[in-house]
Amino acid sequence: MVDNTMRAAQAAVVESLRRQFSASGQVPDAGLPVPVLRSWARCQRLGLDMGERVRPPSTTRGDLMVARERSAALLAHASGVMEHLHEQIRSSGSMVLLADASGMILHGIGDPAFVDRANRVALQAGANWSECERGTNAIGATLIERAPVEVLGAEHYLDCNGVLTCSAAPIFDWRGELLGALDISGDHRSHQPHTLGLARMGVRLVERRLFESEHARHALLSFHPRPEGVGGLQEGLLAIDADGEIVAADRQARALLGVEERRVAGLGNFSNLFRGGFGTLIGRAARDPAALVELELRSGARIHARLRLSPAWQAGAQSAPAGTARVAAAPDPSRSARHRTTLETLSTGDPALQFVLDRCARIVGRSIPILIQGESGSGKELLARACHNSGPRADGPFVAVNCAAIPENLIESELFGYVGGAFTGARKEGAIGRIQQAHGGTLFLDEIGDMPLAMQARLLRVLQERCVQPVGAGSAVPVDIALLCATHRQLGEQVKAGRFREDLYYRVNGLGVQLPPLRARSDLQGIVRRLLDGSSHHPEPARVDVAPETMAILAAYPWPGNIRQLQNVLEVALALLDEGETRILPVHLPEEVLQAVGDAPALAPSAGAERGEPRSARPADDPDPLPLPLPLRRARALDDDAIRAAIERFDGNLSAAARHLGVARNTLYRRMGRPF
Repeated sequence: MVDNTMRAAQAAVVESLRRQFSASGQVPDAGLPVPVLRSWARCQRLGLDMGERVRPPSTTRGDLMVARERSAALLAHASGVMEHLHEQIRSSGSMVLLADASGMILHGIGDPAFVDRANRVALQAGANWSECERGTNAIGATLIERAPVEVLGAEHYLDCNGVLTCSAAPIFDWRGELLGALDISGDHRSHQPHTLGLARMGVRLVERRLFESEHARHALLSFHPRPEGVGGLQEGLLAIDADGEIVAADRQARALLGVEERRVAGLGNFSNLFRGGFGTLIGRAARDPAALVELELRSGARIHARLRLSPAWQAGAQSAPAGTARVAAAPDPSRSARHRTTLETLSTGDPALQFVLDRCARIVGRSIPILIQGESGSGKELLARACHNSGPRADGPFVAVNCAAIPENLIESELFGYVGGAFTGARKEGAIGRIQQAHGGTLFLDEIGDMPLAMQARLLRVLQERCVQPVGAGSAVPVDIALLCATHRQLGEQVKAGRFREDLYYRVNGLGVQLPPLRARSDLQGIVRRLLDGSSHHPEPARVDVAPETMAILAAYPWPGNIRQLQNVLEVALALLDEGETRILPVHLPEEVLQAVGDAPALAPSAGAERGEPRSARPADDPDPLPLPLPLRRARALDDDAIRAAIERFDGNLSAAARHLGVARNTLYRRMGRPF
C-alpha cells in the first residue's frame, strides 16, 4: 500500500517531466514506462495539444449499434467476464470497459459515482479512445502496442484525462487478429498494483470463450506441462476435427508449444505432434470424460491433457472415416502413472489431512462409498481422484458429475442417459449417461447435497439394484461402479430439513470424512510450493521463492476460498513479477490479502512455521513476539524511506535512484504504485 508521501513523490516526478516536455518539445528518454514514452512521441507527431479540452463523442447512437453488431461475438462473450471483474473491484470507484479494435468503447460497467465522473471526460460507450482521438491512454496504447499497458494520472497526454488511472490488455482471436481491448479504469488516487493483472486474466477468459464458441463442433484438447495447470487459465487449447486434424490453437497453446502466430496449419494431424493415435485418446475420453491423460510430444516432452467432446462433435464424428476419430481403443497400459495424484502424493504432513488420508486408504477397494465433506475450494475432487487412483479401479474410468452445475431439467438424462427419440431434441442414436460411463471405474458425485429430491430417489434405486435405466428405455443395464460423493453442505442437517433423503444419506455415507479448510492446515508452505511449481507463470529454469515476510502474510490470511483462492493469489503474484525477479514479496500480493492481514490481530508463528510445521498460538509469556503483520510494516517502512531518500538524492531521476538502490527500474515503479 503506497502512502500519501510516495504518491506525492510520484506525481511530482511526472509533473516535472510534463513541464520539461512542454517547454522543450523533447519527449523524455526516461522517467516514464516505455509504452507511455512511445505514446507521448506519437501524440506529439499527431500535433495533439496537452491542454486540449474534453471532446464529446463524435459518434451517433446508430454508429454505436453498428459497431456492436460488428463485434457481436466479442461483446457476447466479454459481457459475463466484465460482470465477474466488476464484482472483484466493486465499490473501489472503478469501471470495466470493452473497446473494439478501432478504440470505440462498446460497453462499460462500473460504480455509479465513478461512471458519472468518467462521463465528464467522455469515458463512455460510443466514445472513441484511440490515441489520435484521446492522446495517451491505456485503451489506445494497448491497441497500438498489442500488449498490456497501464497509464496512471498525469501520464495521460491530455491534461483533462489526468484524473484517470487505466489498465488495459489487448484481445486477440486464435488467428492472432486484434479484436479489441479490455480496460479497467478508476480514479488516479485509488490506483491498485494488481489491476493490470486482473485485466490480463479477464482477457484470457474472453479469448478462451471465443475459442470454445468458434470451435464448438471440434474436439477440444486442453493441456499444460503440469497436471495442476489443466483446467486453469494458463492451459492451452487445441481444436481437432473428426479426422484428427489440428485446425486451431489458441494463444496460450502456441506459447506452450513454441508455435508462431499464423503457423497453426503446420501442426497438421494429431499424430504429427503427438506420439500415439487420436483414436486412442478418443476412446479414453469416451470412457472417462474427466480423465487427465499424459501425452508425449514428438519432441519427447510430456504434457497433461483432457479431451472434451461436445454433442456437436460427436454427431459429426459418426461419419468420420474408419480408423480415425471413431476408433475407441482399449486402455493404453503403457500410460505412465508417475504423475497421478494418489493418497500418498497428497500427504504433506498436516495431521488433520493425514487422518483423512489414512481412513480413505483403508476403505479404497472395498464396496464402501465415501462421502467427502468440506468447504468450497478445499480439494474435495482432488481427494476423490486420489482415492480412485489408489485403488484397484485406477485403470478404469473416473467420471465426475457436478450435481449443482447441471440444470434440473437435464440432470436425469445426464446421469441416466436416454434412448433415441426419448424426447424432443434428443439425438436419434441416444446417449450414454454418466453412470454408465463409469462402469468398471468410479462415479464421483460432487455437490450431491444440491441434487433434486426426484433424482435422489432414482439414484437410490441405482445404488440398491446396481442397474441403470436410460430415459425412454424398456430395460435396465447392469453397472459396476465405486461411489464417491462430496458436498460443502452438512448432509445431516439437510436430512433434518427435508432437503435430502435419509435413506440415500445412509447409502452414500459409508465412510464420512471432513477435509480441513486451508486456514486450519499446518502445511501451507508445502501447498504454496506445489502450486508455484504447477503454474505456467513460473519462469523456467529459475525457481520462484516466497519471501519469509510474504509467507507470514499468507499464513495469517483466513482463506475463505481455500486452496482455490490461494492458487489465484499466487497466479496474480507471479504475473506481477518483473523480468528477472524470482522472489514473491508482499507488494506482489493482491490488496485484499494485504488489507485483511494488516487489520488482523497480531499473531505469532511457531518457531517451525517457516518450515511448514503446525502453527500454534503464541504463549502468553513469550518475551519477544513477532506479530505477523510486522514484517510487512517493517519492509514497507524501509522501502519507503530508502526510495524517498534516493529520489531526493538524484533529483527525481528514477533510473539513477533504481541503480543506487540496486533494483530494476520497473521494481522501483511498482514500489511507488506505478505500472510495470
